[in-house]
Amino acid sequence: MNVLVLNSGSSSQKSALYHISDTLPSEAPEPAWKAEIEWSTTSAKLKIKTSMGSSREESLSSTDRGSAMECMLRTLWDGPDAVLQSATSVDAVGHRIVHGGPKLDQATIVTPEVKRVIASLAAFAPLHNRAELEGIELIECMIGAVQQVAVFDTGFHRTLPPITSTYAGPYEWLDRGIRRYGFHGINHQYCSERAAQLLRRDLASLKIVSCHLGNGCSLAAIAAGKSVDTTMGFTPLDGLMMGTRSGSVDPSILTYLMREESVTGAELDETLNKKSGLLGISGTSGDMREILKASQQGNQRAKLAFDMFVHRLRQGIASMAASLQGINVLLFTAGIGERSPEVRKATCDGLAFLRIQLDGKKNEGASGDQEISSADSDVRVLVIRAQEDWAIARACAALLARA
Repeated sequence: MNVLVLNSGSSSQKSALYHISDTLPSEAPEPAWKAEIEWSTTSAKLKIKTSMGSSREESLSSTDRGSAMECMLRTLWDGPDAVLQSATSVDAVGHRIVHGGPKLDQATIVTPEVKRVIASLAAFAPLHNRAELEGIELIECMIGAVQQVAVFDTGFHRTLPPITSTYAGPYEWLDRGIRRYGFHGINHQYCSERAAQLLRRDLASLKIVSCHLGNGCSLAAIAAGKSVDTTMGFTPLDGLMMGTRSGSVDPSILTYLMREESVTGAELDETLNKKSGLLGISGTSGDMREILKASQQGNQRAKLAFDMFVHRLRQGIASMAASLQGINVLLFTAGIGERSPEVRKATCDGLAFLRIQLDGKKNEGASGDQEISSADSDVRVLVIRAQEDWAIARACAALLARA
């Protein structure tokens, strides 16, 4: 089965093609083809890599999301990077959908009704759901009658107990679907399973704090393989400080700005989602690599942004450990989590009271899936590559096999 995956992020569009046989491998395989579009305000860059060894980058003539995605997908069956004979060689398409709301919490075949629900939830995940729906419709136009499957980031967090999923507002909010949903669930679930595999432990015996740190950031407290607490809430804006998102703020700040400065809801959305976080504090970038570089050059706002990010990350980890009533695994994943030894070190240095100790050399040289804790650490600290694309392809194949 040729399973194509579309993974729409807040600042990038990823896609991958997997050849899936009847027997799934225990580890995530390399895709036959993978591509990524990175957007800035003025440009779009396409990166392509295939299992045959070819790799290239190109600047796209259009920054329009739909046009850029069409260009990316066409390389799958046309041109020097083609790995399929035609568009009809795609057997199924899996989509990462950020917000499934109260109704969609399992992988499901895309139908007109499913599309309607995804569209209705776009206001809750403004950086994601519209882009993901656009991806579904683009596949319909380019490939036609192919089976499409939606896999939801909120699905893994369906096990959140009422004490963590309920907001302390009017109880009637629950009837209106206003509750904590949690996000990044596809990767949190994959990483928890991978951690148990790496440690050769039964997942049921582990209390894991999973740190998904990318342009969007969230933590998950995972007990016996189930999500019991998380930092993101009703939308992906809640929780930790992120690349361009504020994370949690005092809600009275928002009502103050609306009342005293006549700021509109749309303007608040724009500010909190696109002009805050690392970018908002540093004034230079939402990219942690640029923040570190500027900080090392003496930029005090960049240093403040880094220190705030780490401070809130430590707070969040300690909070998740409290929800678990203990912790025996701490894992880092996604762009910052996998590639910033500085963030991992600064975070763990402030968590020594939880008897977390890093091995300095392992932390600096971490590559791929590995343990970076020292021999005397009571908590096993891991770096695990985010494998959302494979997790989506796997869920897609499993659903279609059952169907």
